[in-house]
Amino acid sequence: MIKAIETRRSIRKYLIDKPVTEQQLKQLLRAAMLAPSARNTRPWEFIAITKREILDKIAEIHPYAQMCKTATAAIVVVAIPQDGGPEGYFSQDCGAATQNILLEAADIGLGTCWCGIHPREERVKPFAELFDISEPKIPFCVIAVGVPDEAPSQRGHYDEAKVKFLV
Repeated sequence: MIKAIETRRSIRKYLIDKPVTEQQLKQLLRAAMLAPSARNTRPWEFIAITKREILDKIAEIHPYAQMCKTATAAIVVVAIPQDGGPEGYFSQDCGAATQNILLEAADIGLGTCWCGIHPREERVKPFAELFDISEPKIPFCVIAVGVPDEAPSQRGHYDEAKVKFLV
């Protein structure tokens, strides 16, 4: 697992002639649904996209999702806030599901880029309209997916100064 964590990068350029397969998308979604969630509520749904017109539309409505112009797939994570459940934890839960997608993609040789939607209303509204998502459901994020056409260098690293050990 550490290899997927160490090699995962935010990819912004994809090989447009190398499509992501339905089997690969299902593999990413299986990984997402194995994420932990508060009281196992699993407050998420997913929209898997390979249609070029919709990928281009995502790039139009999200200022930081321009990579969807070359991505051959995208996944929209839809949050479902829980009534009477563990209130307010859907962000952590959907974040864990999103991270599972990113790591599984890296493990199978695909690139991804996580673009936040929630809590920015100027992003939530157009995504809700495009995908017919009605309240209480909330478009949480969009993940561009494809075969990478770039290899960015590692940006993160272990920093001992950010750790406090209590032993």
